[in-house]
Amino acid sequence: MRQAFLGLAAGAAAMLLLPAANVRAETPNDVIESAIAELATALDGKREALADDRDSLYEIINDILLPRFDRQYAARLVLARHWRNADDEQRKRFIDAFYNSMLKRYADGVLEFQEDRVEVLTFRGDLTKSRVLAKTIVRLNDGSKVPVDYGFVNRNDSWKLFDVTVEGVSFIRNFRAELDSEIRETSLSAVIERLESEALPDDDSDDEGAAEDTVAGE
Repeated sequence: MRQAFLGLAAGAAAMLLLPAANVRAETPNDVIESAIAELATALDGKREALADDRDSLYEIINDILLPRFDRQYAARLVLARHWRNADDEQRKRFIDAFYNSMLKRYADGVLEFQEDRVEVLTFRGDLTKSRVLAKTIVRLNDGSKVPVDYGFVNRNDSWKLFDVTVEGVSFIRNFRAELDSEIRETSLSAVIERLESEALPDDDSDDEGAAEDTVAGE
């Protein structure tokens, strides 16, 4: 049950799915509530088909999530001090590889998303701040309730997601600890190459277009 929930909660990050419109005039709660409806519509009657068509699932998630997720900020927080030591090429490759790997790792959680299981709590943050936290409660199959919080950062008068915290555990902090240990044991270049390999298309035997990065987009 716990493992299934973690997939659900991680995938729930992708429910912040709005067109690339200016959302600064709205609260993060408005963004979440509208996004829940968008995701429910995108999944309606398509879950089984998408479970068998991973490329279409990744494309749907990416098309909706990418405009709302601050990939560079999240990547910089994950790398922490290693970001300062990285050159421009390494930073760019890490941003792309980390995002694509994360998207594929948590895609199954999106398929488990249920609109009526998410309760958006009253927003109590300060919208004049550059970073705010929006809180929700997710109800599991057994009826238990678990807090899932979303970190937003203001970018050019738009709120963008950069972190998800489940039961007090931040995915940014988790990835930071995991990758810091791996970088210390190997190298940043080795970690980037591993993440890039994880982000490859599921079936690399397709035509040559399948070898291109269709997850992150341009």
